[in-house]
Amino acid sequence: MKKKIAIFASGGGSDMQSVVDACERGEIEGEVVALVTNKDGIGAIGRADRHGIRHAVFALKAYGDAEARDRAIADYLEGYGIDLIVLAGYLAIVTPVLVDRYEGRMINIHPSLIPRHCGVGMYGLNVHKSVIASGDVESGCTVHFVDRGADTGKIIEQRRVPVIDGDTPETLQARVLKEEHRLLPQVVARLCADK
Repeated sequence: MKKKIAIFASGGGSDMQSVVDACERGEIEGEVVALVTNKDGIGAIGRADRHGIRHAVFALKAYGDAEARDRAIADYLEGYGIDLIVLAGYLAIVTPVLVDRYEGRMINIHPSLIPRHCGVGMYGLNVHKSVIASGDVESGCTVHFVDRGADTGKIIEQRRVPVIDGDTPETLQARVLKEEHRLLPQVVARLCADK
């Protein structure tokens, strides 16, 4: 029986697309049934619409605080019978309201080799700027379980990407993103197969 997957995203949705495509190719014994976002008008919503995936926007300002927002998200997801939540470029800290309910069933992809260049404020180009400024010779991406900390959950798998002389945050980001698109569907496939 196919696992039901919810994707959380705040941007263009290319990581989400990699999972949706792998599901549609039969590489994942699962189906993306819902997109949760905290921003309206983003690319991920357009991608969801093109694949017939329902979406809902949970903007923080509409709820007053993050816990109230996450309670609303939990209530929304209840009707879907979600087996796995995938944070794929979701730019909000998930509170214990959701983390505890989906413990062991919520993962995140982060664009660095955790524990380096992660935590609060480390997202998007900030991560790649930090990598370059540090002089690291390699970066990469990490898929990990979500816990109550910021990027502190158990690591599932990482992929390494070299930092090349002359790299800008944008060029490094593009190379890391290619690896994200390979790694994330593979991890989701293993989790959906209970491996």
